[in-house]
Amino acid sequence: MVEIQALPETSIFGQIADHQHEQVVFCHDHETGLRAIIGIHNTVLGPALGGTRMWHYATEAEALNDVLRLSRGMTYKAAISGLNLGGGKAVIIGDAKTIKTEALLRKFGRFVQNLNGKYITAEDVNMTTKDMEYIRMETKHVAGLPESMGGSGDPSPVTAYGTYMGMKAAAKKAFGSDSLAGKRIAVQGVGHVGTYLLEHLTKEGAQIVLTDYYKERAEEAGARFGAQVVGLDDIYDQEVDIYSPCALGATINDDTIDRLRCAVVAGCANNQLKEENVHGPALVERGIVYAPDFLINAGGLINVYSEVTGSTRQGALTQTEKIYDYTLQVLEKAAAEGLHPQQAAIRQAEQRIAAIGKVKSTY
Repeated sequence: MVEIQALPETSIFGQIADHQHEQVVFCHDHETGLRAIIGIHNTVLGPALGGTRMWHYATEAEALNDVLRLSRGMTYKAAISGLNLGGGKAVIIGDAKTIKTEALLRKFGRFVQNLNGKYITAEDVNMTTKDMEYIRMETKHVAGLPESMGGSGDPSPVTAYGTYMGMKAAAKKAFGSDSLAGKRIAVQGVGHVGTYLLEHLTKEGAQIVLTDYYKERAEEAGARFGAQVVGLDDIYDQEVDIYSPCALGATINDDTIDRLRCAVVAGCANNQLKEENVHGPALVERGIVYAPDFLINAGGLINVYSEVTGSTRQGALTQTEKIYDYTLQVLEKAAAEGLHPQQAAIRQAEQRIAAIGKVKSTY
């Protein structure tokens, strides 16, 4: 019997092993300046589908950590939503305002093509349906294309709708009613998804406090929705009913968790808990209801999946609406079994993967 040596957690392979990934691809092209990482976490349920994010990471190690966490989350997101998809994600390292070109995107498309359908990409942070058009020139393994090309279009509205449904379910658990009218909600990040979420919240009569990495965007959203605008770091100190992280991940951490003054955390950002089994229980101890991130932000994946399967936008919206019921089920399961909500959601997702894995074991 071969003895498997434990890998240092700080090493690249150690991190891959820790997250239990199947494959990680490093992509580099000197001519276009492309530096990208594709993470394929699990393909038991189907091909790994997940968007490509372009971000100016401080270090390559930070980019690797992000793609590993994001792709793992996509596995759970697909599984808990009942989709026949695996989990994958990609990051392109650099400032979208300065490095994004047609050539760079098409070169990235070539790397996706070389995976022969094991990974299907789509848009994520700082990427658009137009960018998907460029990638599509080099590979058929891309979703989130414009509706004019037969695609499902921008997934942001559907992601926001699912987050809204999940937020209402969490409110039902915390307050006894799912009405958000009059509720004070702190929204951190008003990009594409965050802005669509604001439309739902203000339409229902919620009072909004918001912030964003880009000050001008925050001020524009504040003026449009009649919301109070605060500084990036000040968002954690607001006296609110609901805190909604809708930007990058890990905003619930050792430095912020004791500052939260809310009864519910429900947002569309991925990987909101910096350490799931530390900060998840900490929220429970503080009596804060947490809506699992990969569950309530699954609307975008559901929308893109409809493109892959040939379903309609209305079908995607109908399935996304079920996030309300799924969220209530997970919150009840967590309470009944003494788990924190993220743990309960992961367990439910892993149970489906294990069950379907056994089905596929017969050739």
